[in-house]
Amino acid sequence: MHADDNSLGTTLRAWRDRLSPHDAGLPEPAGGRAPGLRREDVAELAGISVDYVVRLEQGRASTPSDQVVRALARALRLDDAERSHLYRLAGLSDAAPGRMVVHRLPAGMQRLLTRLQDTPVAVFAADWSLVWWNRQWAGLFGDPSDLDPEVRNLVRLRFPVADDRGRLTSWPVVPADAEAADRALVADLRRASARFPDDPRLRALVSRTLDGNPRFATFWADGAVGLHAEDTKVIRHPDVGDITVDCDVLTDGDTDLKVVAYTAVPGSEDERKLREVTDAARRLLPSSAVPVP
Repeated sequence: MHADDNSLGTTLRAWRDRLSPHDAGLPEPAGGRAPGLRREDVAELAGISVDYVVRLEQGRASTPSDQVVRALARALRLDDAERSHLYRLAGLSDAAPGRMVVHRLPAGMQRLLTRLQDTPVAVFAADWSLVWWNRQWAGLFGDPSDLDPEVRNLVRLRFPVADDRGRLTSWPVVPADAEAADRALVADLRRASARFPDDPRLRALVSRTLDGNPRFATFWADGAVGLHAEDTKVIRHPDVGDITVDCDVLTDGDTDLKVVAYTAVPGSEDERKLREVTDAARRLLPSSAVPVP
């Protein structure tokens, strides 16, 4: 079991460390005190004892009441996504015991997606495993059929560990802000880890990446939580060159499946290149969509 199993405590510490006394409405301390709030500051702002804050952070208290969670969220200036995450960590929301990450598309979703003939589309599970793609997506990024299903995972691609050497291929994508995109990916995975706390594949993914990739561990320690929603990317395609696209991520509320679609500005040279790639994919690739077993 990984040391980060005390998710509630480590997340509370990360949120406390990032908040300055000034931002929390407290007087600025004199001298060279370490940045962030002290446990005494959080206790004062939340109206709870310092000892209880210590026990929460050390994992000796893991089931705070709704009143305490609301007070902590207010004291730590959490946004809506972070507040929801805190409730999940405290066992006060939809993180039902035994709930597993969904790796199959509902039939209706698959029927809908197969109608998108001009748009490169892929679907990822809550743990960012690739579970479905169309020909247009394969034409843009390369056909992932030859990869083992276990390594078709965006987290493993962006944050490889030693065991991944030689097993992964690099997708030719350059986000407009690679660090922001990767931080958003980690924030989304943190959200999933609270929603599906008993999923063994998700727990193993987080654990191996924390242990094997220092960059991921740094982003994870920041405690950010949120949905990965949109980004601008440059696709470096071997046939048509660079294509600037908008990447939109639509998340299904029931399954946490993520529909990822790529589009270009209408009438632009990027749209022409994207259409050239997708037209060629429809002619050359063998199937309209590939669901992962």
